[in-house]
Amino acid sequence: MKKVLIANRGEIAVRIARACADYGVSSVAVYADADLDALHARMADEAYGLDGQRPADTYLNIGKLLAVAKRCGADAVHPGYGFLSESAAFAQAVIDAGLTWIGPPPAAIKALGDKVQARKIALEVGAPLVAGTAGPVAGVAEVLAFAEQHGMPIIIKAAFGGGGRGMKIAWRMDEVADLYDSAVREAVTAFGRGECFVEQFLDRPRHVEAQVIADTHGHVVVLGTRDCSLQRRNQKLVEEAPAPFLSDAQRERIHQAARDVCAQAGYVGAGTVEFLLSPNGTISFLEVNTRLQVEHPVTEETTGIDLVVEQLRIADGLPLSVTETPVPRGHAFEFRINAEDVGRGFLPAPGPVHVFEAPSGPGVRVDTGVQSGSTVPGTFDSLMAKLIVTGATRAQAIARARRALKEFRIEGVASVLPFHRAVMEAPDFVSDDAFKVHTRWIETDFANTLAAAVRPEPLADVALVRTAVEIDGRRVALGLPAALLRGLPSAAPAAAGAGAAVSATAIDPAAVAAPIAGTLQAWKVADGGTVAAGDTLASMEAMKMEMPVTAHRAGRVTLKVAQGAYVAAGAAIAEIG
Repeated sequence: MKKVLIANRGEIAVRIARACADYGVSSVAVYADADLDALHARMADEAYGLDGQRPADTYLNIGKLLAVAKRCGADAVHPGYGFLSESAAFAQAVIDAGLTWIGPPPAAIKALGDKVQARKIALEVGAPLVAGTAGPVAGVAEVLAFAEQHGMPIIIKAAFGGGGRGMKIAWRMDEVADLYDSAVREAVTAFGRGECFVEQFLDRPRHVEAQVIADTHGHVVVLGTRDCSLQRRNQKLVEEAPAPFLSDAQRERIHQAARDVCAQAGYVGAGTVEFLLSPNGTISFLEVNTRLQVEHPVTEETTGIDLVVEQLRIADGLPLSVTETPVPRGHAFEFRINAEDVGRGFLPAPGPVHVFEAPSGPGVRVDTGVQSGSTVPGTFDSLMAKLIVTGATRAQAIARARRALKEFRIEGVASVLPFHRAVMEAPDFVSDDAFKVHTRWIETDFANTLAAAVRPEPLADVALVRTAVEIDGRRVALGLPAALLRGLPSAAPAAAGAGAAVSATAIDPAAVAAPIAGTLQAWKVADGGTVAAGDTLASMEAMKMEMPVTAHRAGRVTLKVAQGAYVAAGAAIAEIG
């Protein structure tokens, strides 16, 4: 390969562009309107616009991505993670276009990306498993029937996709219907498909995973384990490698099952096999992520293997640079630096990044997609950067992490840095002789007394006004930020047509304020209906996460915003009189 199209954005697109440079190939970035001046668009050797703002119109649009590949002369495509990275259809479309797909074969993506089929493969090779539905459920009635047969809690999971999207845990029968509907909506938004299946849910489990890499020469190697138990809303916040406090037998069981599942599926490339580990030692296969993981740097730091360069090597038909599980060299943590307000329940907080001062020094690495002056859009996920800290021992890595987190400074948008600093002082996580963290520890055990951040400035209009101009006799499409043209009569209609956020209003006691800037996905009450304090009024979606809006008092509801509208944080979306 000579030129790689990076079908992604943010820090992973920057990461891939750097790997391409190290490997000696050119990189091509793509960008949505909001990412016109993003770091990844400037970091790559070339960058092309995708003419749109929403994920469906940009990074999820296969036709546009392949058109850019043809236009720029790319001969390979790297999907990163998220978006189309686990789409067998995209992988096949890339191959059919005569391009090199930097990822597993479409058949392996289809077999393992379909979580129901992945369960069947895991059963075939003897991997440990909890009870689950044989296939995607047809509706909420099947979910209720499964719950009645196997008991609560249960987990509803998107059958196609990963990263915690479209995943809901039901603890009571009366919440199953709403959670199933929410899981379907999230799955459609994130992956374009809404099928879901159901499993028994292990209470208070750890999340342990194995990094696998395989080439076209028959080598399937497990590079080690990671613990990813610190999560909120099924999204990981802190990961570490190797997974601590495992017995030799548990570690070998996880390694063997991961190796067997991938070998059975004919896997090629980088992938991750995920497991749950219950407090009593039960191990249960969870899923396979048929892509690079967000947390791959901790494995890189503890093995000395560049996983992205290894992906490029595999796509070029070269053998793996290692053929057996390496002995870990030290211990590493990764902290996801998300634009979220921990004092408001980890609410997404898009906005301008005025200051981004990353730490440095021994054992510190920062992979970022933003810098001072960047903007975090509200249309994509909240990940800004990743802090990776490595030490010779877990204790040394903890000490370095505390120092690095203290140095890290972000202003303009809220970030999860206060949580990371707090968790690195929590005995449940940093104790030398115990590990009490589990996948719902943040919701059930973490005493979140952290202060809410100052609300970020409203996002500027990121739409591009497009027109045609002639340059040296040639017609050229021109896109200009709407903000530059504001006030010009001819540009005003175009800018308005791009869609402006509902203005925030002065909040009165009757008003229901939007907790976040985002899209009002669905109303749960009728206009004029009566509610009690605490009732769910609506669901909102921001940065690919869905969250409820609840009534702050009892009364009659007057809806003020249409379903599907984009609203600013603090905007009055309803009144309760």
